[in-house]
Parts: sequence; C-alpha cells; structure tokens
Amino acid sequence: MHRLLVAALAACSGVVALAPRAAGAQQWNDSRTRALVERATARRAQQLADTGLRDYKAVAHGYVTFLAQVGEGLAEPPKVVKADELVNQVYWRAPNLSKQVILGRRDTLLLPTDIEYHRDHLGIVQNNFPAIIRLGEGDEVRDVPHPLSPVGLEAYDFAITDSLALNLPGRTLLTYEVKVRPKNDRQPRIIGAMYIERDEAQVVRMAFNFTRAAFIDNALEDLFVVIENSLVSARFWLPRQQEIEIRRGGTWLDYPVRGIIRGRWVIGDYQINTGFSPAIFGGAEIVFAPKAVQDTFHFGGRILDSLPPDVRAVTNADIKRVQEEARALVRAQALRRPQALTLAAVGVSDFARFDRAEGFAFGAGLASRFGGGFGIEARGRYGIDDKRGKGSGTLSWQSPKWGLRLFGESDFRDAGDIQERSLLVNSIAAQEFGSDYTDPYGVHGGGIGLDAFNLASFRLHLDASIERQRPLRVTATPAYGRFEPILPAAPLRATRIALTGNRPTALSFFGTEVRLDGELRFSHLTSDDDFFPFEPTNVGRAFLSASIERPFEHGRLVLFTAGGAVGADGPVPPQEWLFFGGPVSAPGYDFHSLPALAGVTQRVEWRAGIPAPKISLGRFGRIPGQATIAPFLQATYARPPRSVALEVPAGSALITAPPAFRPNGVYPSVGVALQPFFDLLRFEIAKGTRHGTWQFNVDLSRDFWGVL
Repeated sequence: MHRLLVAALAACSGVVALAPRAAGAQQWNDSRTRALVERATARRAQQLADTGLRDYKAVAHGYVTFLAQVGEGLAEPPKVVKADELVNQVYWRAPNLSKQVILGRRDTLLLPTDIEYHRDHLGIVQNNFPAIIRLGEGDEVRDVPHPLSPVGLEAYDFAITDSLALNLPGRTLLTYEVKVRPKNDRQPRIIGAMYIERDEAQVVRMAFNFTRAAFIDNALEDLFVVIENSLVSARFWLPRQQEIEIRRGGTWLDYPVRGIIRGRWVIGDYQINTGFSPAIFGGAEIVFAPKAVQDTFHFGGRILDSLPPDVRAVTNADIKRVQEEARALVRAQALRRPQALTLAAVGVSDFARFDRAEGFAFGAGLASRFGGGFGIEARGRYGIDDKRGKGSGTLSWQSPKWGLRLFGESDFRDAGDIQERSLLVNSIAAQEFGSDYTDPYGVHGGGIGLDAFNLASFRLHLDASIERQRPLRVTATPAYGRFEPILPAAPLRATRIALTGNRPTALSFFGTEVRLDGELRFSHLTSDDDFFPFEPTNVGRAFLSASIERPFEHGRLVLFTAGGAVGADGPVPPQEWLFFGGPVSAPGYDFHSLPALAGVTQRVEWRAGIPAPKISLGRFGRIPGQATIAPFLQATYARPPRSVALEVPAGSALITAPPAFRPNGVYPSVGVALQPFFDLLRFEIAKGTRHGTWQFNVDLSRDFWGVL
C-alpha cells in the first residue's frame, strides 16, 4: 500500500515509472539511518534557503467535515453532520514565514450542531510542521518534538524499512521509508513513518499518530496526520496532499458515540519566487478574506456531491495503516485512552425505560479498562411494577483483532429477531397508549464468548452458555388502553451455542451500500418445571438480515431482506420461533402476529427529496428546505408453528398461546413514509393487504436506534 501511495504522488509530479526495492532487515538507529535523518534535520533547519526557493504562492482546496459515529462497537460508518468546503490562498517566504487567506467557504448542515472548528483546522500544514508540533491551536496537541529536529533526534528511534526508486525523465530519485518510534512512549511523541529522498534529504511524506501523553484534551481518542509533498518545478518538494483525522469520545460516560473531524486538502497552482511583499504575513497565520472577496467566490455543484468518497468510511485506508503501524511500534498502553471507572450504557434506555413486563425501570452501568487489554463491565436495573432487579456482568480481554469474554446475567431477552421500534419511542408508546413492541422472557445464566473484530470484514461473536429461561407476565398499567399478553415462553433449561456475525455498512457491488447481520444457534432444551413436562429437544436456528441501499441522482433505492428457519427433533418452544408483524418486518399487521418456523420478508423503498419549510434553530443551524418522501412495498412469507395451545405456569395464572395462527402464505403491505427534520423523524402509514389494517407509526431514524 505504501508503494501505491508513493506511486500516486509520483504520478502527480510527472513520474513515469516506479520500481520498489527491498531495504533489508529493520535495524533501529544504525549508522545509515542516523546519517539520513541527521541530514534531513539539517535540511529542514535551512528552510530550503540554499535551493533558490525564496517564496511561493499556491491554492489549497479542501474539505473539513464533522461526522458522528454511533452504535455498539462503533463499527457502522459515521454520519456526516456538517461539511465545509474551502479554498485558501497560501503564501510562504524564506526562512519560515507562512500565511493562508480563506478566499471562499461554504457549508452544508445535515444534522443540528453548533460545532466550531479551531482556526488551524481550516488550513494546511506548511513546512511539515516546525520543530514543535501543535494542533488545535495548542488545545489538542502541544509541545511534541518533531522527529527531524535537534530534540527529536534524541527523543526518537529511527529505522529504514523500505526503499522506493522514483524514475523521472532524465533522473532517478531514491526514497527511503523511515519508521519513527519514541524512546519513551510515556512522553508526548509521535509514532509513524517518513519518506525521505536520499540525495537531498527532503521529506516526501509523513504519516503518524500520537502517544496518549501528547493529548491535552482528555476526550481525544486518536489523532492521525498524513502529509504528502510533490516535486514542483523539478526542484522543490512542496505540499501536495494532506489529511487529518481527529476522534473524540466521552470522558465520564462509556457510551457508543464518537465525534470525528476529517480534513482533506489538495494543494496546487504553485507560483515560485514571485517577490510578493512580506507585509502580507502580519497578524494571524490563517485569516478570512474580506467579505466582498468571499462573496465573489463561487463553488460549482453541491458540496455533498464533491465530497471525497472515503469521508463516510469508518476508517480511511491511509489512516487505518497509520493506526496499525503505530500499534506495531509501541505498547498498546501508549495509545489507549486511560479509563478509570465510568458510567456505561449502550443506549438511553439503559438508564430509564417502560414496558409491560416491569413497568418503569431505572438502571445504570459501570465499566473500567485495565492494563493489558482487560476490562470489566456491570449493569443493573430495577422495575417498579414487577419489583425485581436485573443485571449482567462481563469480564473481558481485547486486542485489536480478538476478544475473550466471561459473562453472566439475570435479565430479560427479547424473542424477536427484528427490532420493530426504537426503545425510547417504545417506552413512550407503552406508557401512554399500551403499545409495547417487545416480547421478553426471563434469562438466568452465564457463559464464555470469543470475539473476532475484523475477520473478512465481519465482526463475529461465538458464545457458549448455560441458562434457565422463564415466562414473564404483564405487571404494568398504561395511561390509556391495555396491554396484550406477553409471549408464553416455556420454563426451560438451555445449553446454547450461538455464532452471531455483523458486516458493517460498506460499499459493495454496483455502487451499493450493504450491511449484513446474522445468527446461527443451537440449543439443547430440557424442562425446568415439574408442572410443565417438556421432552428434551435439540433446536437449530438460523436468521439473516441484509440492508442494501443504492443512491441515484434523484433519489435512493432502499432494500431490506430478513428471514430464517427453525428446526428441531421435538417441540419448539415459543421463545425459539421467528416473529414477523410490525412496522419493520410486516407493516400493516399487528406486532408479532405472524409467528413462524420459517419465514422471510422483503421491502422495496424509494426515497426522494421534496420541498419543505426552512426553520431556524438558532446557533444549531437551520433546517434545510427539504424532506424525504418514501413510498414502499413489502411482502412477508410466514410458515406458522403447529396450531396447538400451550399452557405454561406464570405466577398464579396460566398464559395460553393462541390456539390458531394465521394461514401459511404471503402477507403483502403497501405504505408511504415522510422523513422531515434532517431525516431524523419518520412518519409512516401502511396497509396490510391480506386481512391487515391501516397502521400509523412515528419513530426516530433507524440510524440512531442503537443508542436509544
């Protein structure tokens, strides 16, 4: 990958061929490496004055984007919240004067935010940083020695690890890749690599991360910088491309939300030795041009259409490589954000929720990361109406690619494979209107889990557990209406092995964005109640869902497919059935009204923009004058279980399953949704056309269900 990047850089400079050559075994601080970095340090100190470069002007075109990444594991691609496009006039004069004037700037707001960038995020890095590296105007990274400085020569280890021959017309340049690591990774330092041209010791490329000790802001998780230079006028190595990525998380709450700032810059249109006045360098280094000048600057097209394609990626390929190299060069503790005991939650509903099984329940969690990748997490919750506590605990070990867990729980588990409504909206609907779209049953048990975090682009979890399962009953009363009975789960003992997998949303065939989720599960079930005889049964179960989206010029095609099957050598208890029915799995049919031992659902939806009122949100921006209309068709096939009544003990009462199910077959739906307010809300009306009903549903965007 290194060679490909340098090849692209060389191509921008007129290179016609690229021939890599191995550099031999890695040796830290050998005489050849020391001689090269000392020459490069001396060259930087001279500020190119002896090469004939007195000054230059250039134009930098860039994007500064703020993104939000949410969801357990932070694996899904981040969502663009705000995107700024900038064009800067760049000035430099020997020996070390620099100035940037922002000629044009435009932004697009996709979610409400009042974020303000540091001024130095709105410009490029010149001179490959001075002897001391600072970022975020000194609030993010401050006083980190540059490797190619007198202090840096003593603070870092260096090793030549590869060499690249750049063949230009009439000459060949040899560039060395030099790895850099701190002698003391507990100090504020960088970790990464530099490409240094052999003959003149010029820096061609730098790519690095920082040690944890370098961060001033405790909320910082990572900060990556990639700087590439190219040969201008066949003599001078000057900035060509730059990237910066800054990731922030919470400091007192372990919650799956992360903010990301990404900067992408391309620098060109160089004018060398023009002799402009040095008076231009007065004042701040990065300034805005007068408003009259900015008003005359016009951008073409829409900013979202011209964003770099990797902006929405979880981790850009260059940044990912820098991250992996840093992990290989220093101890993991030198990069990991320290985490004492913090509050922990997967979603808002971990703190407060309402459902028919426990009424109002409040809870919290605690988490801590130890050294060596070890961590512990505990969560608890108490229901007001059922007067019971629930809890779970996990002791884990994690590396960048693997994880191991020991876990135990005494909690509720939902029988459905498809979440029909966000938990936040479900709590409101259950409390006010008696509409609860969960079907829980009680679980007491524990086990061991093995995690693989990046196996062929999948995140896999293999769990083995022994548990007791029990039915639950309605204990709460809504403000209006009444609750339907809860799923009549059978009281059983279970030995389970489950393999769950997730492929986060990523670009795939024909420009589509694809997400996959699935589970394979085997359970050995035996009776756990003398009043409920249940012959030992082995149950195998598979379920898979796929979300596929394809953007087009005037809209977006959204496909959702989900289905599975259950097989057993004896009776299949209700908690092992598949369930369809609800706004996601079968719109227009009652919640879980289509239980099945085999079933599949397919939705086809078209989303297009329509005009909408523009509304000011004050310092949080302005709602754009557009909403999304989304007509859809859906068909659900369900093969129901046997039509047999099932009676199970539940306290002092018996819960009886419906003696008959809907007939085997296909259940079509038709509907339309409206998504206003940055597409954060979704109003949906649908009709089940086979003995279904008209149903109205309102919820928040599914992108945020994981943290609700």
